[in-house]
Amino acid sequence: MDTKQIINELTPYKPGKQIQEVKKMFGLDRIVKLASNENPFGYTKKLDNLNTLTPSFEVYPDGYTAELRGALAERLNIDESQLVFGNGSDEIVQSVCRAFLYPGVNTVMAVPTFPQYKHNARIEGADVKEIPVINGYHDLQGMLDAIDKKTNVVWLCSPNNPTGCAIPHKDFYTFLDKCPDDVLVVLDEAYYEYLDEKKDLDTLENLPNYKNLLVLRTFSKAYGLAGLRIGYGIADSNLIAKLDVVRGPFNTSSIAQKAALIAMKDDAFIADSVSRNKRIKQDFQQFLESIDWHYYDSETNFLFISTPISGNEVFEYLLQHGFIVRPLEGLGCPNEIRITIGNESDMKQLQTIILQLNNKVIEEIQS
Repeated sequence: MDTKQIINELTPYKPGKQIQEVKKMFGLDRIVKLASNENPFGYTKKLDNLNTLTPSFEVYPDGYTAELRGALAERLNIDESQLVFGNGSDEIVQSVCRAFLYPGVNTVMAVPTFPQYKHNARIEGADVKEIPVINGYHDLQGMLDAIDKKTNVVWLCSPNNPTGCAIPHKDFYTFLDKCPDDVLVVLDEAYYEYLDEKKDLDTLENLPNYKNLLVLRTFSKAYGLAGLRIGYGIADSNLIAKLDVVRGPFNTSSIAQKAALIAMKDDAFIADSVSRNKRIKQDFQQFLESIDWHYYDSETNFLFISTPISGNEVFEYLLQHGFIVRPLEGLGCPNEIRITIGNESDMKQLQTIILQLNNKVIEEIQS
């Protein structure tokens, strides 16, 4: 059976190891998963009675996502036609590539960044230009220099996954003003809720000035709805219309739509999650400094950490002790890992295990 040639060169997305798999592998009773940037504090308690929201399973979901669309548009002070919904923001990434990338054009992105930009671009046959980050931050001038007449899409991720660094406000708008207006700029703000208010890029207020800007957000991270898969994109209505052509007709489930509608309104839960994440992250950062492990600036619920031995070795050690983190060798970072910020007690336990590992490494170096 013939396929696109590129399919034979790519591999499927490999998710982090699952809890039951690791329990069985090492005979452990409890596993702490800190690999996928999920919210360790769960989701709004207003969803505890989700069973009362169960729809008729034999009926297709609302393909227009009308109720959630109306409420979200009002909340964001935009027109309903400026929204597109996806099975997570990942699906919108796929839709962008499907609509705007093809053989003969190219796309520009940072490296390392969210790997699905590159993965989907290559499937569509586009050339990929990767510009290395500088201390975890996008090299925006380098990205501008890489844009040519064949560039159709530029990807910006702020805060960036996996480095956690956020693009400064002034630098972002300087980039937009210099970028050709026929190049689509995708700004992925999956971790927007964790961003310090002073570092907000104010994208929605400025959308009318940038018809080539698409902003991505999600309910998977801070809102804790990763298992339901629902995200959204915000842009000029004409751009959204093009994405609607390529998305699936019933791509978000009825339950996901209802849950997102409820979760969106619980500002207290988001504020509490963000506050606790910040406090626990600062404590963990201080611990890393005490053992001289470098980390990048982070405006997210995770840290990109340099390790004294290979990231895969650290990953395996932590795995054996009941913690799943994300090694980054697959993103070209062999001596780095990404650790999601968990709850306070789990992160204290993780500190103890990392300290044991660090002491072991020091002893081996000195012997």
